[in-house]
Amino acid sequence: MATETPIPGPAGHPLVGSLFDLTRRPLRTYLAARRDHGDVVRIQAGPPGLRTSFHAVFSPDGVQQVLAGEAANFRKENSFYDELRTSVGNGLLTSQDGDYQRQRRLIQPLFTRRRVDGYAAAVAGEVESLAERWRAAPGGVVDAAEEMSRFAMRTVARILFGADVEEAVAVVAHNFPVLGEYVKERGFAPVRVPRTWPTPGNRRGLGAQRALYGVCDRIIAERAARGGGDEDADDLLTLLGRARDDDGERLDPAELRDQVLVFLVAGHETTAVSLAFALHLLAKHPEHRKLAQEEARTVLAGRAPTAADLEALPYTTRVLKEAMRLYPAAALVGRRAVDETVIDGYVIPAGAQVVVAPLVTHRHPDHWADPERFDPDRFLPEEERARHRYAWFPFGGGPRACIGQHFSMLESVLTLGLLLRDFEVEAVDRRVALAQGITLRAASPMRIRVTAGG
Repeated sequence: MATETPIPGPAGHPLVGSLFDLTRRPLRTYLAARRDHGDVVRIQAGPPGLRTSFHAVFSPDGVQQVLAGEAANFRKENSFYDELRTSVGNGLLTSQDGDYQRQRRLIQPLFTRRRVDGYAAAVAGEVESLAERWRAAPGGVVDAAEEMSRFAMRTVARILFGADVEEAVAVVAHNFPVLGEYVKERGFAPVRVPRTWPTPGNRRGLGAQRALYGVCDRIIAERAARGGGDEDADDLLTLLGRARDDDGERLDPAELRDQVLVFLVAGHETTAVSLAFALHLLAKHPEHRKLAQEEARTVLAGRAPTAADLEALPYTTRVLKEAMRLYPAAALVGRRAVDETVIDGYVIPAGAQVVVAPLVTHRHPDHWADPERFDPDRFLPEEERARHRYAWFPFGGGPRACIGQHFSMLESVLTLGLLLRDFEVEAVDRRVALAQGITLRAASPMRIRVTAGG
């Protein structure tokens, strides 16, 4: 039964509640909320008359209810998703209802394991280019966050655009961070000015959006002019253009652009975060780095990897999963409750803003012993089987689980294996500040020293 006791939460400032805490240090605010108030917490932010309440759910049972058991009652309808949808379109990440179901049916065949495994060669090619950069790095020092962002952007752009990758990368690399910051600022702002106002932020954000739309629209139009691309091309844009649903309908050019932009968001930032933090953690923990290097140098000795190597790199996989536990790219995930419901004994009212927080649940002391410690063996098969399904959910769950999770793991594991095969890594920055944008990100340098060897 639901308790009559109000949902607990931080008192905050009398005038603005927890607004400043959520704006300046959102991750620490949610971590402290669970520690001080439990698994369902109400956080209020904003001045009287404009105050918003966030209902944070931290227990695996509660997360499962939001993402899977009652997924239809928790919709992607909040200010952040509104801004993301307006900025990058109504693609698979942001669409809902019939639009989402249609898009999922069209796109699912492009993400089968067999299809995704075919991109291993593209990943290996981009890793080789990255390795050349590292061998020439002054003093052997690189910023892992910057390097992995650049690498992941190039990799997903190559898989999306194929032969048109160079045209796309320059525009995307320059403009995507600007648009991402614009989405974050507007998505979490207590008051949003109209986009039509000529403010500096609007000019920057909308200029970046126009540039991104422009390059995607131009490539799509050029493909259409030559009949959809080369007959044997297998880049995702070509495959998306050829996809048909059961009624023979296809994505129109605007829908194609929306899907491309969403794939750039989801396929770039999430993988970059996971790889950067995996390198950072291994650089700080030589005992784990040695085990992963021994595995990589045995399995990948003197050759390019294939998708089959994914199963032969179990320790590297565990390293990635543990990095995603401590530093999940989607650290906070928002929903809106349509109808009143009960979670962990507390009444969540209709219309409530609901937040599940992988960063917090992944460190829940009831489900993770010594949760701040880096320990890849938490993901041994027997450990995973014994754990609640939603104690670890970096790819979400339920009907909206990430369609690209196999690709993400394939790219991340093969990339990390190749880098560890060819380089020694040592931490320069042992502590890294965190910030929340569209995804989790490093707010301070994440430098490592890389030395060719092996």
